Amino acid sequence: MLNRKLRRPIVGLAACMLVGTGLAASPASAAPAGDPSFAPSALATKLDAQYGVNAAGSYIDDAGKVVVNVTDAATAKSVKAAGATPRFVTRTGAQLAAADNALKSSLKTPGTAFAIDPVSNQVVVEVDSSVTGASLAAVEATVAKLGDSARIEKTAGTLSTKISGGDAIYAGGGRCSLGFNVRSGSTYYFLTAGHCTNIGATWTNGSATLGTRSGTSFPGNDYGIVRYTNTSITKSGTVGSQEITSAGTPAVGATVTRRGSTTGIRSGRVTALNSTVNYAEGSVSGLIRTTVCAQPGDSGGPLYSGTTALGLTSGGSGNCTSGGTTYFQPVTEPLSVYGVQVF
Repeated sequence: MLNRKLRRPIVGLAACMLVGTGLAASPASAAPAGDPSFAPSALATKLDAQYGVNAAGSYIDDAGKVVVNVTDAATAKSVKAAGATPRFVTRTGAQLAAADNALKSSLKTPGTAFAIDPVSNQVVVEVDSSVTGASLAAVEATVAKLGDSARIEKTAGTLSTKISGGDAIYAGGGRCSLGFNVRSGSTYYFLTAGHCTNIGATWTNGSATLGTRSGTSFPGNDYGIVRYTNTSITKSGTVGSQEITSAGTPAVGATVTRRGSTTGIRSGRVTALNSTVNYAEGSVSGLIRTTVCAQPGDSGGPLYSGTTALGLTSGGSGNCTSGGTTYFQPVTEPLSVYGVQVF
């Protein structure tokens, strides 16, 4: 969520030099051994990749254990041997993937979002308050074709990219949040949301120029990169005081933290991966869905867990008074695309 109302300029960047993740040019999904808090997410990510559609997703339960959905005894035995808990479900990973793909082709209505929910073993379609009348009826008819493989959840507020995170950065009359500081060799950059980098080429901290846009991708994705041209700025590989040493993918159920220039530090849990969100500006896929709140000005800011960088704030619904849903662009993708790493 981008905030186009400029606020009082900040002096310097200070904690604005947000997350730097220890990721090379190829995506990294495992946290270092020194960050045991991320171990369950790392295990879930590994098992998701290992089993693919032979399993039906995974999540971290309230006891902190990794649960993998299965539909056959052989996979259940393998999951148990890998150190996770097998859970027998009705719908296979292939069935859920087919339902998700069907919605990607047929559901483009602004104000909707959908993702596979491993806890309910269904595809959950989120419908915001702007979808009413004939539009709502059309969405309901589309979802009904999938039978009990999918269900609708209505949410208050409207899905929008107008949110932000991290320290404030400015361009084109708008304010966003710096995500993660990154580098390629001796050249330094920062990552933020693509719907932010779309609005302007030159970025400042409100009082001094920081750098120039080097790449942007939105819609479809939601990430962008800015190359530092101001050599007097000190670039820190932290989010506030939190050191970041790697990048990864969280598991459903994992506790995560977000930092933004409007609402500061907020925490919540991951509720889905690979979400598709139909914003008014276009659809974005592959997003992390969470219960973390956010508000205008938090866009582009960092999502992290301990020392592990996870994502960039994309958009959502609700606010930090009543709560809401917020979506994040996984950070491993722009790190790989732009060939940069955290530090």
